Amino acid sequence: MPYAAEWYGIIYNKKIIKDYCAKSYAVIKSADDVKDYKTLKQVAESIEQHKDDLGVDGAFATPGLDASDTYRFAAHMTRLPLYYEYRDANTTFSKTIKGTYLKNYKDMFDLQLKTSPTEASMVSSKTYDDVTSEFALGQVAFYPNGVWAYSQIKGNDVADEDLGMLPYYMGIKGEEDCGPVGVYDASWAVNKNASEKDKKATLDFIKWMITDNEAKKILSKDMGFSVPFTTFTDDYQPDNPLTEAARAYSNDGKTEVRSFTIPDQQWQDDIASALVEYVQGTGKWDKVQSAFVDGWSTEWNNNEESLGSVPEAQKFDAKS
Repeated sequence: MPYAAEWYGIIYNKKIIKDYCAKSYAVIKSADDVKDYKTLKQVAESIEQHKDDLGVDGAFATPGLDASDTYRFAAHMTRLPLYYEYRDANTTFSKTIKGTYLKNYKDMFDLQLKTSPTEASMVSSKTYDDVTSEFALGQVAFYPNGVWAYSQIKGNDVADEDLGMLPYYMGIKGEEDCGPVGVYDASWAVNKNASEKDKKATLDFIKWMITDNEAKKILSKDMGFSVPFTTFTDDYQPDNPLTEAARAYSNDGKTEVRSFTIPDQQWQDDIASALVEYVQGTGKWDKVQSAFVDGWSTEWNNNEESLGSVPEAQKFDAKS
């Protein structure tokens, strides 16, 4: 049973966007106008062009490819083309993929690369802390990451009321109806080999955690979890403006993009390595394509051989 819901998308600084919108060269009137990749790209390129006037170092935070930051591109950003490819195939799992929307991934990655404060040849040395600081100190307008980044952002130069989140737009048909990506990795499990007495005690404890008001406060306020049970009403949600912004999309009827399972760390590492070669000019994008598509089937076949199973394929349901 998942006990913590998290989301990721494109975090943005409302103050910078508001200042930008007041300029004669602005291509939007407010952040509400950014509802697709085309508009996001226009805004990012416009901010980059006028960054000196706006007092910022770039539109997007650096797409850091130090090992501490590659998860944003290998584990998270890859979920978007995967989600929409599964949608097209009406499935929730396949040991082979085509990379149908990897061009959209490339467009989004290139946009970040070209509008960030860091030269492409240097992004592999930028750590997670480095790029989070760029946003937290008000140096950039956009930062693709999740609600967990709030703990590093708060207390710096971006006020809570200036934190917003956009969906992870890439220019894929149908994404305009979707919100941020949902992640439900943290789960509770009960050991089937435990005694009946211990099983019951465990389930009783879980029931107490999700029904008792004091326990709910501990989970939501003290520990900062957005717990996906109906007993956790708005009064029992974490004090995190990014969580609030992400949840607002579902409240408005937007579909939450599902974070489907990826094979393993090796798949992520191979994509990250190929991205480093791409940005440094020592490798072509074809290598990223191969790591994404060919590496997918290789790693799932390895998993099936070593573990004896792979995820069960079901019909795709955007609402599940």
